[in-house]
Amino acid sequence: MNIDVKKLCFGLLALMIFLPAVSMAKVWRNSYLSFEVPDSWKCSLENTEWICRASTDKESKEAIIVLTAKEIGPMDTFEAYTAHLTAPQTTSYKGAAGVLSKVVYPPKKVMINDQAWIDGLHMASEVPNYFTRYLATIKDKIAVLFTCSAHKDYYANYSQDFFKAVQSLRVIATKDLLNQAANGIRPSGEQLGQAIGQAMPSDLLVGDNDVSQKGNGGGGSGKAKSLFLALAVVLAALAGYILMKRKK
Repeated sequence: MNIDVKKLCFGLLALMIFLPAVSMAKVWRNSYLSFEVPDSWKCSLENTEWICRASTDKESKEAIIVLTAKEIGPMDTFEAYTAHLTAPQTTSYKGAAGVLSKVVYPPKKVMINDQAWIDGLHMASEVPNYFTRYLATIKDKIAVLFTCSAHKDYYANYSQDFFKAVQSLRVIATKDLLNQAANGIRPSGEQLGQAIGQAMPSDLLVGDNDVSQKGNGGGGSGKAKSLFLALAVVLAALAGYILMKRKK
């Protein structure tokens, strides 16, 4: 039996990479939004903001998703969101006041599951040393803001989780949502993003010293280590199989 070892190895690598990502996702929803989050993450309502983060202590400090919604007002337009995200933002967090963010990529309008969103990425706009991706939209009578934040040293580890969350976004609010009690919708007079920075937990990693003290074996890197270990086991088994076939 002829075996193309190279093709088999690449096939096994692809299988190891993509299958865990599929199995670890779950759909979370509230009264106005649904999206996929890693299975180990939990979401909780704090005032009018939903905070989603890993359930383990170390990973929960590396990345976070925050979402909020409000009744639409005069300030809620796609043009206003674009103008707001085009300019650097001032951060005030954990005693660090007046930190100016960097626009990593300017906002643009994108379509996600037949819904238009304004999508932009900043550095240090909510928390120092954190990248934050902003997605804002308007549907019927509500405006929704969805943010994905991760420390700069861990952002790559969570990029796939964030990608799946964004691609699965669906606004599920009904037209009578504002008439329902305890739906977490803020009033129309507020600015859509003004409460996000206030909702950021105070235990997030802020400085580079915090990262070095916590160690670099966080959630994403731990998954990567497990992946490579499993791949090594598979390849070792494959090598043993090929060796046995040659001996025969």
